[in-house]
Amino acid sequence: MAAHPSSRLPRRTVAAAFIAVPVLWLGVRAQPQPLRIATPAQTEGPFYPVKLPADSDGDLLRNGTLRYRRGQPAWLEGSVSNLDGQPLRGAQVEIWQCDHDGHYHHPGDGDRADAAFQGFGRAVVDAQGGFQFRTIRPVPYGGRTAHIHVKVKMDGRELLTTQLYVAGDPGNARDFLWRSLSEPARGALTVSFDPVADGLRARFPIVVAA
Repeated sequence: MAAHPSSRLPRRTVAAAFIAVPVLWLGVRAQPQPLRIATPAQTEGPFYPVKLPADSDGDLLRNGTLRYRRGQPAWLEGSVSNLDGQPLRGAQVEIWQCDHDGHYHHPGDGDRADAAFQGFGRAVVDAQGGFQFRTIRPVPYGGRTAHIHVKVKMDGRELLTTQLYVAGDPGNARDFLWRSLSEPARGALTVSFDPVADGLRARFPIVVAA
């Protein structure tokens, strides 16, 4: 004798549930991953050190036994990752910038830089991709807006050379290098220096095609 239609309903419901599960799962797997864009490169400029200083750690406010007390002290923190979002542990981040009076430790800028300001620093990227420097908020000089030069190296290769700018600085709109950037590139290279208890803090995430 044929089964009553109501007795077949649970069986069809269970079958439909098993069919629906893989459809939903495939839908989740099909979601695209967010696209990561490499940090834009910029010119190295004329003031990369001819000879690296004896003191080249991440604290630019101490040069040997000397302490630099001018300008606005600032923490520059950030991360270095590849296009897949993986941290580049062991990479080296270098920064160099002028002192509060606009002078570099470089023969091309004469012998006017303050000896107490280290002017150049290097930090090693940790397991989470992080790095940190202690420096000053950059200042403008000679037609350039406030900026910090940045270079990333790994395994003897230079992965990136660029410049970091200060959000809201009135000199940005007059700076030929900043103006040459597209809007997305400006957003990637322009960061805010926000007040904290011991000065200012800026965060600069770096993405490289490594």
